Amino acid sequence: MSVILQAIVVFGVIAIGARYAGIGLGIWGGIGLFLLVTVFGLTPTSAPTDVLLIMIAVATAASVMDAAGGVDYMVRIAEKIIRANPDRIVYVAPLVTWFFAFLAGTANIAQSLMPVIYEVAHGVGIRPERAMTASGVAAQQALVASPVAACTAALIGLYTQNGYDFGLQTILMVTIPATLIAVVVVSTVMLRYGKDLKDDEEYQARLKAGLVKAVVSSSERPPLPKKAGLSAALFVLCVAGVVITGIFPEMRTTNSGKVINMGVFLQIGMFVAAGLILVICRPKLANAMSSSIMRAGITAVITVFGLSWMSDTFISAHKAVWVQDIGGLLQTMPWLFAFVIFFGSMLLNSQAATVRAVLPLGFALGMPAPTLLGLYPACNGTSFLPTSGVVVSTIAFDQSGTTHIGKYVINHSFLVPCVTATTTATVAAYLLTFVMF
Repeated sequence: MSVILQAIVVFGVIAIGARYAGIGLGIWGGIGLFLLVTVFGLTPTSAPTDVLLIMIAVATAASVMDAAGGVDYMVRIAEKIIRANPDRIVYVAPLVTWFFAFLAGTANIAQSLMPVIYEVAHGVGIRPERAMTASGVAAQQALVASPVAACTAALIGLYTQNGYDFGLQTILMVTIPATLIAVVVVSTVMLRYGKDLKDDEEYQARLKAGLVKAVVSSSERPPLPKKAGLSAALFVLCVAGVVITGIFPEMRTTNSGKVINMGVFLQIGMFVAAGLILVICRPKLANAMSSSIMRAGITAVITVFGLSWMSDTFISAHKAVWVQDIGGLLQTMPWLFAFVIFFGSMLLNSQAATVRAVLPLGFALGMPAPTLLGLYPACNGTSFLPTSGVVVSTIAFDQSGTTHIGKYVINHSFLVPCVTATTTATVAAYLLTFVMF
């Protein structure tokens, strides 16, 4: 009975926290931890400092780059590629969005591209919903493959914490091809999704009513800082350097022969990137602190801090119970755990929070490290419910009204692309782990 009541507390605070925007989920996670400790007498585990430090370092480097104009520079390059291929936008826009979200480590870059994707799709008579939803989902898929995304940092921290020698390069060898396959598949599915604009009665009614408005032209935007491109290049070079050191451990070996942990080296690499951009490009640090990337990064830190600390405490206290009750089932049918991860991401609305809140259960059950890596992309169920930032902003940017939330809420525009992409990426990653390990 005590375990059941504790589970009610855990899921209860998650449900309450999910109703609050921003840091609310982390705050309610801390409240849940307080209840577990004071009411039920559980011993709190250590806070996930390794993951939090990686997330802070990455947010610092990315926000400094943003202050120097690097993110806007990436966005404008992406715009040029998308505008150059209007007739193939349902394929080109998602792949471009995936690539730049992969480099930046944030799905927010998709929101910057949505007006362009809408303008190009609408301009050539293609239903904007097709390209816009596929691109939004592609940005989220890119996170599980990005070396500087918060969810990747969380996974690295869990592998290190549980004594597995699974470095960054191993994770990327699985997640990069798996998510790229998913992007191509979801683009193919969305290619004929919904009615063409000329046959869509709702769109035609909006058009006649004057509700389909023009978007702001790129020529009306302010010019980029002179060293915006250089800041983006420095950031990307440092990310590439971190990945290379992951492939060649001897590059992060000390004089005493000890190999520096990959998570620690990622933190160092991100501060090097921030330092180079600061010295060479001279951005205003006040702009870095107020950038959307820094706000998103700190929000993720607080969310993971409170939520994962509560989850770790709950899971660790009842590890023996989990192993006895469901350990055998998951050892026989490990793919079932993908549904647990997906459901968790639906509630938590964050890949990083899902990794830290749900995957520790898999480690506690003794599931093999390659299996957990194969199931990792299942944390991309964040668009299953129409509550994520990408979903809400995409609907707002689509002036044609084709991207929408249906009468029954669950039947929204992102449902099919989210399920398609996440299922494809998870199956592909799961199969790749059988080939590689």
